[in-house]
Amino acid sequence: MTVYETIEAPAQAAGIADDKAMLRAAAELTRDIATARPAIYWPDMLLSALVGYAGLAGAILLDRPWAALLCAAVAVLALYRALLFIHELTHIHRDALPGFRFAWNLLVGIPMLIPSFMYEGVHTLHHARTRYGTAEDPEYLPLALMKPWSLPTFLVVAALLPIGLLLRSAVLVPLGLVIPPLRRLVWGRASALAINPSFERRPPEGEFARMVLWQELGASLWAIALLASPLWLGWRPLAIAIAVVAVTAVFNQLRTLVAHLWQNEGEAMTVTAQYLDSVNVPPPGIWAELWAPVGLRYHATHHLLPSMPYHALPEAHRRLAAHCGTGSTYHQASYPGMAMLIGRIARSTMRRA
Repeated sequence: MTVYETIEAPAQAAGIADDKAMLRAAAELTRDIATARPAIYWPDMLLSALVGYAGLAGAILLDRPWAALLCAAVAVLALYRALLFIHELTHIHRDALPGFRFAWNLLVGIPMLIPSFMYEGVHTLHHARTRYGTAEDPEYLPLALMKPWSLPTFLVVAALLPIGLLLRSAVLVPLGLVIPPLRRLVWGRASALAINPSFERRPPEGEFARMVLWQELGASLWAIALLASPLWLGWRPLAIAIAVVAVTAVFNQLRTLVAHLWQNEGEAMTVTAQYLDSVNVPPPGIWAELWAPVGLRYHATHHLLPSMPYHALPEAHRRLAAHCGTGSTYHQASYPGMAMLIGRIARSTMRRA
C-alpha cells in the first residue's frame, strides 16, 4: 500500500516520535548547499516583478478582452512569484543578501501593500517547535477537522484581501496616529499574514519597530494615492489591479490550503510530526512550480530545514529521498498534486457535516 492510499486515515500527529536518523541526515547531507546565492535571488525577484507589472499594464491598457485577460494571467503568476519572496526574507540571515529586503519592499511589498513586516516576526512562530499546530501558531488551523463551510470561507476571505489592505493602509493606519486604541488594535489584529483568527501580535520593538515605521509610511502613502487615482485615471486601472491582486491572493490561499494536512488539534508536536503534517509535491509533476514557486513545492522539506535557501531545496530533496529510500518517513510527506490534496481535505470536512 502506498502513502497516497493511506492519507485519508486520521493522523495521530501529537503521538509521532522523532525519526532521529532522518533529522540527522537532513542536517548532515545539506550543509554544503545552505548558502543563499545573490546571483539567483536578485534576477529571479527582479524579473518576476518586471514581468508582473508589465502584465498588469497590458491588462489595463489593452482593449481586446482576450489580450487583456492573457496579460492579467501573466501578471497573477509573475506577481505571485515576486510576492512569495517575502517567505525567503523571514528565513535568510539579515546579512546574507545586502539590500535585498529594502529592494523587495520598494518594488513589491509596498506597491502590493504587503510590506515584509507583515510576515517577518510572524512566520518564524509557525516554525517554533513548541508552537507549530497549537493555538499560538499564527499560520495554523485544523482545517481538515472543521466544517465544510470553512473551506469556501477560507477562499472568500482571500478574495477580499486587496480591499482590506487598501482600507488598512489608507484609512486605519493614518487614523491610528490620532487614535491610540485603534493603532493598537490595527497592529495586534490586522498587521500579520496569519490565518489563525485568535492570533494577536505583540508591539514591535527596537530595530524592527524602525523598519515597520518606514514600511507603514510607504504603504499608507501608496494606498492613499491608489484610492485617489480614479479622480484622474478613472476606475478601470484600480479595478483591474484589485482583481489581479484578488486572484493572486486566492491562488496563494489554495497553496496554503495544501501546504499542510491540517490534522492537528492543538497539541505540541515533534519535528517529525510537523514534517509529516506538511507537504512536498516533487517532480515529475510540473504544475507545482507554478502554484508553489520559490521552493514552496518542497514545503515539508522546508520544515526540516527552515533556513535552506529556496534554490537549494530541490537538491536537498533529491539527496534526502535517495538517502532515506522509498517507504521511509521522509517519503511519506510527498504527494502528487494540488487537486488530490484539496479533495482529501474536502472529504475530511464533509465527514464532519
